[in-house]
Amino acid sequence: MATFLLELVTPEEKLMSEQVKSVRAPGIDGSFGVLYGHAPLMTALEVGLIKVEFENGDVEFIATSGGFMEVNANKAIILADTAERAKDIDISRAEMAVARAREHLSSGSAEDYDEATKNLERALNRVKVAQQVTQ
Repeated sequence: MATFLLELVTPEEKLMSEQVKSVRAPGIDGSFGVLYGHAPLMTALEVGLIKVEFENGDVEFIATSGGFMEVNANKAIILADTAERAKDIDISRAEMAVARAREHLSSGSAEDYDEATKNLERALNRVKVAQQVTQ
């Protein structure tokens, strides 16, 4: 099966620049997949899971808090606000972040509500993605 170049970049680092068989990303209109030969595309990404499949069949899961993705000429570029490989996520630390976010949300003011909700969503996503490795 044909491959294409996937580059995943955050403000801090280039997390990935690899030939891949497929990538699944959390688009603003739902999760979508990209294979070799995909039509040109530009879309915003939401908090969620990025699933990357390599030519040898290996799969990698990455937590993202959103960003943008462009597909053009058999190259996909993800400009992520944040991205963290599942294998690098400390589950206990992520679970503590969930607890803190829930506590903040339940005791916060109306002006903090949106930020607290976003923090909870990101923390829950990190736990979910990290658990992909242990399954």
